[in-house]
Amino acid sequence: MTTTPALHADWSRWQSTPLSSAGSSSGEISISAPATGEVLTTIAAGSADDVATAATAAKRAQNDWAARTFDQRAAVLRRAAHLLESEPERILKWLVPESGSGLGKATFEVSLLVAELNECAALASQPYGELLRSNRPRLSMARRVPLGVVGVISPFNFPAILSLRSVAPALAVGNAVILKPDPRTSVSGGLALAELLAEAGLPEGLLHVVPGGAEVGQALVAHPDVACISFTGSTAAGRAIATAAAPLLKRVHLELGGNNALLVLPDADVQAAASAGAFGSFLHQGQICMTAGRHIVHSSIAVEYTAALAAAAERITVGDPTDSANALGPLIDGQQRDKVHAIVTDSIAQGARLVAGGTYEGLHYRPTVLADVPADSPAFCQEIFGPVAPVITYDTLDEALALLNDSEYGLSVGILTRDAFAGMELADRIESGMIHVNDQTVDDEATIPFGGMKASGAGGHFGGTRANLDTFCDTQWITAQGSIGSYPF
Repeated sequence: MTTTPALHADWSRWQSTPLSSAGSSSGEISISAPATGEVLTTIAAGSADDVATAATAAKRAQNDWAARTFDQRAAVLRRAAHLLESEPERILKWLVPESGSGLGKATFEVSLLVAELNECAALASQPYGELLRSNRPRLSMARRVPLGVVGVISPFNFPAILSLRSVAPALAVGNAVILKPDPRTSVSGGLALAELLAEAGLPEGLLHVVPGGAEVGQALVAHPDVACISFTGSTAAGRAIATAAAPLLKRVHLELGGNNALLVLPDADVQAAASAGAFGSFLHQGQICMTAGRHIVHSSIAVEYTAALAAAAERITVGDPTDSANALGPLIDGQQRDKVHAIVTDSIAQGARLVAGGTYEGLHYRPTVLADVPADSPAFCQEIFGPVAPVITYDTLDEALALLNDSEYGLSVGILTRDAFAGMELADRIESGMIHVNDQTVDDEATIPFGGMKASGAGGHFGGTRANLDTFCDTQWITAQGSIGSYPF
């Protein structure tokens, strides 16, 4: 994929294909490539009325879907996995230009989609209840039942997997889904997935994609037939959703931001640590909730580590991601670029030292390394969501842990050391939903319960049998006894 024509070849076909289930329209959304500004396609923009239409249809279709045998639901997901594994280009050709994904990142994301579909096919056949003891002569059991209609709101950065990791398990256990992808990535984050599942045999009415902005999200949260909201995005937006959903007593699952720390202990292999740190900070231009946003490095190796990190940053190629020679693509839009650059320049003004990067062309921001970063500077305190690696030093482990935990976020932490068991012992002192010893902070698998602490998340987790059942099902208690009992009335 070194030139753009192969990506462009099928766009006219996609433009004429009605992928969205939304019935009416409040206008159009132009999907543009952030690397070039080229309009890739135009789709119908959804509205609050479309959400209501989708909710009615989803509620009507859900009962029949839930009544199907588990193997029938699993078969749809298995077929979708097979179709995508056989033809990854059906997602790749949109994911690369639409989200600005480098080919490596996009290929990895598609592999996550296949794994998610296969894992959720297996979820459909997992035990969904348990027998309970009772002090009466009866059968007592708890079982998981589908919620009904699940609303999913997904972001732009990993648009396909961050949609599918809610859509697939919700469908597997018998729910219907209304998906609102980010309007900037409505194809790879929604419409292309809907087409894949429809081709795999998903019955009509079970998955509705309603692209749009805040109006669509607000309507989805407010609709009485949507039993659950599964949201991935910023902490500020998550708080707004939680506030709106609270009076409705609606179940809400929030996967939010992160300002993740990479703790480099003094015995770490510096070159290997810097390579891990560069990957954790710069992958997909740093636009990942798990990005390594704070490099907390022992003072005895900080100079060497920072130099190695800067060298790695300088080697990274940045440009149009449809050219496979470029490891990194653009930031998603000008607003995000300006926010990243303001954080960098403000932090330098407060005393941070620019070691690499700090410049941009268009939306292409160079991988940036900041040294001597003050603990109260924006680069250390805020989620940057850009390719910036702030380095701060420490002398004692207590000091390092205080820096690490002094954040409103608690999503992912990496600990780099030659003594893996010492790293494991530190986990007891770290406030984070995920901790990786001798790895960087960006990691996810379909089999694990993904989620954060503090302002990084609330509600259920995503992935793995137990977490998915907890997140996308209700618990129902059932008892049965041989005859009607005797009562005093």
